[in-house]
This record gives sequence, structure tokens and C-alpha cells, in this order.
Amino acid sequence: MSQSTPAGKCPVMHGGSTQSGKSNTSWWPNSLNLDILHQHDRKTSPFDDNFDYASEFSKLDLAAVKQDLKQLMTDSQEWWPADWGHYGGLMIRLAWHAAGSYRIADGRGGGGTGNQRFAPLNSWPDNVNLDKGRRLLWPIKKKYGNKLSWADLMILAGNMAYESMGLKTFGFAGGREDIWHPEKDVYWGAEKEWLAPSDERYEEVDKPDTMENPLAAVQMGLIYVNPEGVNGNPDPLKTADQVRETFKRMAMDDEETAALTVGGHTVGKTHGNGDEDLLGPEPEAADVHEQGLGWNNHTKRGIGRDTVTSGIEGAWTTYPTKWDNGYCHLLLNYEWELKKSPAGAWQWEPIDIKEEDRPVDVEDPSRRVTPIMTDADMAMKMDPAYRKHIERFYNDFEHFSEVFARAWFKLTHRDLGPKSRYLGPDVPAEDLIWQDPVPSVDYKLSDTEVEQLKQTLLNSGLTQQELITTAWDSARTFRGSDYRGGANGARIRLAPQKDWPGNEPERLQKVLSKLEDIQSGLDKRVSLADLIVLGGTAAVEKAAREAGFDVTVPFAPGRGDATDEMTDAESFEPLEPIHDGFRNWLKKDYSVSAEELLLDRAQLMGLTAYEMTVLIGGMRVLGANHGGTSHGVFTDRVGKLTNDFFVNLTDMRYRWEPTGNNLYNIVDRASGETQWTATRVDLVIGSNAILRAYAEVCAQDDNQHKFVQDFANAWTKVMNADRFDLR
Repeated sequence: MSQSTPAGKCPVMHGGSTQSGKSNTSWWPNSLNLDILHQHDRKTSPFDDNFDYASEFSKLDLAAVKQDLKQLMTDSQEWWPADWGHYGGLMIRLAWHAAGSYRIADGRGGGGTGNQRFAPLNSWPDNVNLDKGRRLLWPIKKKYGNKLSWADLMILAGNMAYESMGLKTFGFAGGREDIWHPEKDVYWGAEKEWLAPSDERYEEVDKPDTMENPLAAVQMGLIYVNPEGVNGNPDPLKTADQVRETFKRMAMDDEETAALTVGGHTVGKTHGNGDEDLLGPEPEAADVHEQGLGWNNHTKRGIGRDTVTSGIEGAWTTYPTKWDNGYCHLLLNYEWELKKSPAGAWQWEPIDIKEEDRPVDVEDPSRRVTPIMTDADMAMKMDPAYRKHIERFYNDFEHFSEVFARAWFKLTHRDLGPKSRYLGPDVPAEDLIWQDPVPSVDYKLSDTEVEQLKQTLLNSGLTQQELITTAWDSARTFRGSDYRGGANGARIRLAPQKDWPGNEPERLQKVLSKLEDIQSGLDKRVSLADLIVLGGTAAVEKAAREAGFDVTVPFAPGRGDATDEMTDAESFEPLEPIHDGFRNWLKKDYSVSAEELLLDRAQLMGLTAYEMTVLIGGMRVLGANHGGTSHGVFTDRVGKLTNDFFVNLTDMRYRWEPTGNNLYNIVDRASGETQWTATRVDLVIGSNAILRAYAEVCAQDDNQHKFVQDFANAWTKVMNADRFDLR
């Protein structure tokens, strides 16, 4: 006899909640969460392993796509009518807010993955109604399908919007591959509510450079700064300071920042002609019948001139669908006063504006309305450094257009990585310093030549540890977030990297000097970048042989040597490692635990949890710790690539005793003597259930060779992470 479910009671257990129940791991909030290492698992992709986006993009008729996009700009649709019959402003904002979440501190954010389709970005207050822009683009995405990613399409839509209004853009590159799942583990701030006071992000809000790293936006849910002023309080000079810091954290200088502000506000308008309280919930909170759209107004008209997004209402220029110098004309030639928009937001309006300088209404061309400026716009006028650029733009429109086109290209391509990843016929020929150019090499090495070089390096007088740590330090800067860093270019020998404490400058200089001597004596010139990697690779192979395992560690020559002239030293500063769990090093004590820092670095390097585990175990027994410390070196065979780290970590003959901040003794239970010392990064491999499971695999008697081979594979992955020519 079946038992019916009581009325009103859900028949489904909510243990792994899709709705309101707790997830299994939420019971233990302090447990190390490894999800960041697997956030883009292949299982989330709708394509099979053989799908190659670059190959698909090469089949795309880009000229046809561009024409379709330009046609879309003036093909106004009733369900979401275009301002002045032109979607240019909306599409530029769509592209801008996709790209503008990028931050140079960790390379995360940006438009390179199409992440604006997912939470939290699709529901940020600053992205109100961009869901409509994506839906307007859907027919084009549907038409061109797999040959055109959402990520590329959104950026290209911004380009075509500008071109349709008269700007000659600098170029466009495809190559952005879509993700298929929210990036839930990106840190966007600690606030628990949208647009919480920005004080929470600063040590002192009046000192913008005290903003918490790696953040760039001033408040949760904003792309840049609050358009009404610091914490919504208008003060253009204070806002200027925040604008400068925010754009600096996107690698933009004052001229680029001024150009982007002017060019971004030359077209389109803000929307605040109504009551924002009438808007429905954002996309992630909307009911199922809204079908992924948010901020809908079902009680009032809510479209056209009655649209509400930022709450500020009005256009910045007289002709908001035309690329011209109207922004500078209005900003510089009128005095401005503070007013409130119909939605109650602070905005600046001109005093005694001439009728011919007023833009027409978005729906009724017989009506003229008042233009506006935000507090950030007024910062361009009142901050002396910004004003200098605004005045030059006003007096030289051609110069302004060129500066903006280049800055827009940088904004929309900064996170795409080096030029070698750029796809399509519109890629500019010019090499730009922010692309971190590396010269190509014209030599090839035979297997025999590689083996001879290995012996030369091993017989150079440099120790295995010196060769391994130099190769590691050169490669570990790679970030899969924006494809910067890595061993290619050998920038470890240039400023600022050669002086970073994490690179042990004295030891580094010794190794580089010896490698330069070797290089100068070769019959065939080989780059230092290749010699650095090959030295570490040869040392790893030797360590494996000494442990009794004959393992070949693959080496792919072809790296070039960058020069100081090719290197924007200031933009490389944020890549400085301030911690490296793989070498058991912290620059100082941090509020974030050492193991959390380890996960962040491993994710940026593109490592899985298992790869991270084997690399730590291998680097410890190789004696590769920073400064030669013995923490975590659980072996009496230092320098041999054994699985001793895992064997001794999992051996219950020992107990683990805290001795200080981030330090532990590994004590023999029988004798009471300290056998080894360790850090949290060492012990988390044994304490975290998932990592311990991996450690046990590595510790098994029948997996000694497997561990050595897996370490060699993970090592090669790190060394080749920035070799896009090999993919």
C-alpha cells in the first residue's frame, strides 16, 4: 500500500539544495572549499572535448556579422524600444560593463568569458537592463551559432555601435571562449548587501589607494564609481580621486581615463525618469515566467522615456547618437548645478543652456530636454589633471578620437591575453606594450641538442634546487584569468621581477649570470627563457632518476626574451607573488589563511586540486622551499623525487603540534622527538578530506612511479601555461 505525501509537504529532500536547504558543506563554513579549482569543469560545457572555438571562429563571416550588428542598431523593437531609434548607447554599455569588471590585481573579471550572462554580474545593480541588450543580440547569436561566442559578440556589438555613430575604431579580435557556469568563487567584496557604503572597502574612504585588494569598484554591485559621488554624496574632487584609483586598478592612466569617460558619455543616456521602487526583481530573483529578464515594470510603462536604470535621467550631449565633441563643448562652456532626477538621484544640470544645445526627447523629436552630467563627469572638469586632457580633447577632436579608440580597444581586449591569442582579420598590426609582447624565435632544437643542453646545465655548477626554483619562479606568475605572466619572455630577469623578494634576488642573479655565460658559449643562440625552463626540467628528470624512476619531462623550445622596452614595469607590479604555497613561503602574515592563498594561486595557474597536491609534495622533497627552509620537507632523501612527503604525512606514527603562527612540529609518538616542522599548507594536504584522499593515492606503495609521472606532467603544465602556440 502506497503512502501519500501530506498536503503542502514537499516530497523531495533538500539536502543538496536547489532551493532553500543547506548544501552538505555549508554545515562546516570553515572547511577549506576546493570548488574554485574546478569551477569550469568540462561537464558544464554543452560541447564535446573535440570542440575548438578558434577553429569555429575561423569559419565566421565577420563582415556579415558586423553588417547585421549595424543594422540591429536602428532596428528598434517594440518590446524594448531604442532611445532615438538607435541601440548604440545600450550596446556600448553592454560591452563596457562586460569588459569593465576587469581588475589588474588578479586579472579576474572582464569580458573574456561571457560571464555577464551569469550571476552575480547579470544581476548587479549597475547592470540594470543589460539583460535586454543580450536578448536583442540573441537573433544574431542564433544565426552564427558556435562560430561566435557570446563573449566575442558582446564586445563586437560595442564596436559596431561606435562605428555606426561615426567613430573609426582601432580594431577587434575574437578568441573569447564562453564559460557555462557562474564564477561563484570570484571575490567581489565582503559586503552583504548591494551598494553598501564604500567605507567597508577602504581603510580610509578619503584615501582611495587604501581600497581592499584585489577590488577595483568602489561598492558592491558597481563597475567603477558611484555616479552620484562618494557614497552618493556629490563632491567632484573626491570623486576624481576614486575615479583615478579605480581606473588605475584597470591599468588605465589619466589620459586614457579621461578619454574613456568622454567617449563613453558622448553617446547614449542615463535613465531615471520614474520610480525605481516599481521595478521588479533582478534576473536571478525574478519569477520563472520572466524567463531570465529582470527589473521589469509591470505597473507603469517603464520603457522609452520612462525607463529607469541608474536613477539619473538625461543625455550628456546634444546629439547622443553621433560621435562628436559635444560632451567637451557642454562640459567646458556651461556652469553646472546640482539637481535631483525624477527618480531622486543627484545629477548636475547646466545653467542657462541654449535651446540649440538641448538634446531632443528619446521618443518625441519635437521636445527638447535638459542634458546632465554625473559627479564623475564633473570630476573631469574640476580635477586639474583631468581637465588638462579634456581641454586638449576639446581643441583637437582628431586626437581625442584616436586616444579614445585605442583606450576602448585596451578596455575591451585587456583580458584577452597576448596578441598570439587574437583571432580574425581586424586584429591591429601594431604591437602594444600592454599586450606584453615577446619576440618570436627563429631556431629549432633537435632532441640531441636538447639532451646536450640538459647536460651542460646540470654540469654548470648550479644545484638542482637553484635550477628548479628559478624555472618555477619564472613560470608561476602565469594567470589564467587574463593570460599574463609565465616563463615566456624571461621577464624574471627584468624590473620589477628581478627584485621581488619572492624570487630571492641574490640567488636569482647567481643563476641568471651562469645561464648567460652558458648562452654566450653556445654555437646556436638559445633564449634565456628556454634555458631557464630547460634547466628546471633537466633537474626534475635527474631527481626522478636518483629516486629510481626513468621519467622524461617534456620540453618545448620556442620561448623568446622580452626587453625592458617591451615591458610595462608598472603593470607587472600586481603580478608580484606575495605568497607561494608551492615553495612554502609567505611574504608576511595575512588575515587570509595560507591554504586559502594557496587555492587562489593554484586557480590562477590553472591547476586542479590533484595537480596542486602532487606539485606541493614534489617541491617539498626536491628541497625547493623559499630560502631553503625545511618546513614540510618530510624526507631524509632531499633532492630525490620520491613520494616521501605523502608517506610521512599520512603515517600515524606521528602527531602534529602547533608551535606558533602557521608553524607545527611533526612529533614521533614513541620517542616524543620532533621529526620535522611544517606549515598550514603542508598539513592541509592531510587534514582536508579531499586533499587527503589524493595524498593517500600518492603515498601508496604501488603508486610511487605514478606520483613521479604525475608530478612531471603537472610541472610541464606550469612551464607551458603561457605557450599558446602549443595549444
